[in-house]
Parts: sequence; structure tokens; C-alpha cells
Amino acid sequence: MRILCLGAGALGGYFGGRLIEAGTPVTFLVRPARQQNLREKGLRIESTYGNYSTQVNTITSAEGCEPFDLILLSCKAYDLDSAMAAIAPAVGPQTMILPILNGLSHLDRLNERFGSARVLGGVAKIAATLTEDGTIKHLNDWRYLIFGEQNGQLSERVMALKAILDTTSLVATASSDIMQVMWEKLVHLSTIAGMTCLMRASVGEIARTPSGSALMTTFLETNAAIATSEGYQPSDAFMAEYRAILANPQSPYTASMLRDIERKGPTEGDHIIGFMLEKARKHGVDASMHQIVMMHLQSYEQRRAAGRF
Repeated sequence: MRILCLGAGALGGYFGGRLIEAGTPVTFLVRPARQQNLREKGLRIESTYGNYSTQVNTITSAEGCEPFDLILLSCKAYDLDSAMAAIAPAVGPQTMILPILNGLSHLDRLNERFGSARVLGGVAKIAATLTEDGTIKHLNDWRYLIFGEQNGQLSERVMALKAILDTTSLVATASSDIMQVMWEKLVHLSTIAGMTCLMRASVGEIARTPSGSALMTTFLETNAAIATSEGYQPSDAFMAEYRAILANPQSPYTASMLRDIERKGPTEGDHIIGFMLEKARKHGVDASMHQIVMMHLQSYEQRRAAGRF
């Protein structure tokens, strides 16, 4: 299987690197600065599951490339338009596109551009970051990749991809209900991102305040009500797991969106919180917390645009 990975950052670099480590060739489509860094220092992963370093094949344009069998799309939502333009020359009739972006709204845009038959649903559960020197630092023991056809079929191509991923240290799951999985991930992410960004603190730091866990749990339940209204009620096991996470006063957990704010970068606020705000209003679910979080993120963007840091 010929694999193209858009980007070699925290997610794309980690998943692509583990594939290479297991013997599957991967080409990285990257910006010139990242290409230069990779040429000089190689792709470097620091992880509980083993450090790994290797030279990798990189391109800065897919123009003139033969179509790839799989394109792993790991960009931020605010870069989706440029990402679609970048991968378009590498998309052929049989190409699978596996987006592991946060949220859900990107699926409609990818389906419109490339056709839903080419686009898988996907969820990555991993905490990783790209350090200033270009090293991919794995932050915990999450290394999960869940994927499947949007129509729920366990197709031959999905099972072939799982077989390849099973040769790596990743935990790969081929799902017959990927939309349910994606909605549960969105409930989780909108809760964690909303709360840690609003409070500018980790889950544990918030939980150590008098009403912190209760407020986070209320927001979790509101997000679950939105998913339920869309036809994707989170499971009891999912809700129990995240209630326990939000009650842990020692948890260092923060969302990548907070790390984006801390580095003074753009956020996926519209794609995550804005999407859930729109759905809450559509279904008559109390949207007051989403409005507050969204106002906070939009105010941050105003200050960022004005350079007021």
C-alpha cells in the first residue's frame, strides 16, 4: 500500500513514523522548512513505547506523483482548504483518504471535494506535541487509531489497512460504526477543549477548585445531549469514563487547543465549539456554556490578530 502522509507534525509524524518502523514505506508531504528539518535531523519520536529516529522520504508538492493508495490527513481544521488543494494531485480513483482531524464538519467538505466513496471516517486518540527542534514527543500511553467506511461497511480496503497497522505498535480498530465513534470523540473533545481553554488550566487544576468537577461534568452532559439529539447517544461506558476523568484532581490533561493558545497560535474553536453551539441551538439544548467558551476563544483571536500579547 502506497501511503502519503500530509504533514509530519505530532500526529502525522507519529503515525507515519510507526508505520515506517514496522517496514511500511511512507512519503510525507510537508512544507519546505519541515523538509529541511527532516533532512538534517531525521524524523524523531520520543515515546514510552520506544524512541525512534529515521530518515524519511519527503516531498513539498504532490504535482506529478502517481496516485497513492492511502492519504493520511492530519492537518488542523483551519488548514483544510490548503490541505485539500495540496493532496488533490495525489488522489486517484482508488485512493482512500483518512482524515484524523478533530470534529466532524470536515467530512462534508472532503466528501464534496473528493466524493464520499474515497473518504473514510477516522479518530485518533493520542496526546503528542512537536517540540521546537522538530522532535515528536508522545505525552501519554494513548496511541489509538479508529477508522471505517462512513456507511459502516467493513470493506476489503479497510481490513487491508488494519492488517498493515497491526504490524506496528499502534492500536488500530476497524469500526463498523465510525460515525458513533466520531460523535463520542467530539463530545469528549468539546468538553475538554472548552473547559481547559476557558479556565486556561488542566483538568486536574480545574477539579481542585470547589465547583470545578461539577461544572466540567455539566458541560460533558450538555455535549452528550447534543450528540443524542443528532442520533448518536454516547454509551454508558463512555460517560462513566469521562466523568471519572473530570473528577480526577491529579489529571494533567489539557486539550491541544489550549496548547495552541499558549503558543499564541490559531485555534480550531469554530470547528469544535462553534459546531457544537450551532447544533445546540438547532436542537434547543442549553447553549449558554458554549456561548461563553466561544466568546472567550473569539476574544482571544481578536487580541491575537492585534498582536496584543
